[in-house]
Amino acid sequence: MPESPLETVGRVFGAVREAWPSAETIFETLSPFYYPALLVVGSYFFLLSLANHYEMWRFTHAPEIFDGPLVSVLIPMRNEEENAETCLNALGNQVYKNYEILVLNDNSTDKTMEILTRIAESDKRVRVFDGKPLPEGWFGKPFALHQLTQQAKGDILIFTDADTVHGPTSVSWAVTNLERLKADMVSGYIGQIFKTFGEIVTVPLMYFLTGFVIPLTMNRLVKRSWFSAAIGQFIAIRREVFDAIGGCESFKRKTSEDIYMSRYVKSRGYSTRFLNIGEHVKCRMYDGFRAAVVGVGKNIFDFLGKRSVLLFVLMILVFFFLFFPFPLLFLCLATSSPWTLHIFIVVLLYTLTWVFMFLGQRLNWWYGLLWPLFFLILIYIAIWSWFRTVSGRGFSWKGRSVS
Repeated sequence: MPESPLETVGRVFGAVREAWPSAETIFETLSPFYYPALLVVGSYFFLLSLANHYEMWRFTHAPEIFDGPLVSVLIPMRNEEENAETCLNALGNQVYKNYEILVLNDNSTDKTMEILTRIAESDKRVRVFDGKPLPEGWFGKPFALHQLTQQAKGDILIFTDADTVHGPTSVSWAVTNLERLKADMVSGYIGQIFKTFGEIVTVPLMYFLTGFVIPLTMNRLVKRSWFSAAIGQFIAIRREVFDAIGGCESFKRKTSEDIYMSRYVKSRGYSTRFLNIGEHVKCRMYDGFRAAVVGVGKNIFDFLGKRSVLLFVLMILVFFFLFFPFPLLFLCLATSSPWTLHIFIVVLLYTLTWVFMFLGQRLNWWYGLLWPLFFLILIYIAIWSWFRTVSGRGFSWKGRSVS
């Protein structure tokens, strides 16, 4: 007669107990320090995510300025024949009146230039440029942005990606929030579109910024550059501020050029804001798990200034303080640890942190239940990013090698 589910669970727990004969000793040794620390950390991150969600909600203004200074929307495109027309058609339908669209065909080998030329012929606001060969000392995207900024005439620059789809209010939203907040630069989360499970477990790692890293209140009040944040899918910045930080020259060898742009703006005493743009711009960021690993991986080690010790210390902390509480809960259950309820509360706090983050981005709440997998994948991508960098292999992105 087959065993019941309860008998199966009991047998598994019994096997775990036998396999971990010294587990209770380990738990008792750690208990005065590790378990209380987990509860403090879990509580902090939960409150941080709620505070950041409130910060974005409180300070994000609805679009209400529909005419004003000239805005230059800058879009680098490299082999974007699948996205070019959708992106430009959406940007050509803005309620804001005074804007131009500049597109750089960054040495594409597909039909990108053919599509851009056709669109530019029918919409005089669109100006298309052929990219120059990549010079020594530059990475591809910073150089593409540099060429675009040299041609831009606007008082406000909007940097955006070719795979974004803009609602009719995206330009107005940027101008409104720069003006109403008296900000020099605004960026934030745009709406993310997931089509595969691989994207669901990788792309949300971007929410790690406001869930576990950067207090947005500090970003608003403190001038330290480490409290700044930006996402390159949508950045709006005043032209005089962009020139004051040295333009693209200041981050010409950075793969995470968006983060460094915000850091340089902040470090020179200007104000940055990180908001929620999800109602006005959307994007399918990566096409599947592998593309997401490369896309995120090329930025992680660079984000930390390529400091190996810092990366490994942070990954150890991520493992023991962010991922490990989940399997630890089952070990506590299997060994009848007195700390079981304690760890259950920690796991619940992490679950609620992720669930509320997804709800805040108007995504399926149940994605938040996958958080242990998010942290494991983060550790994997971080180590992969470090290895590809220090080994000299670099990353292949849109047909270019980036080290």
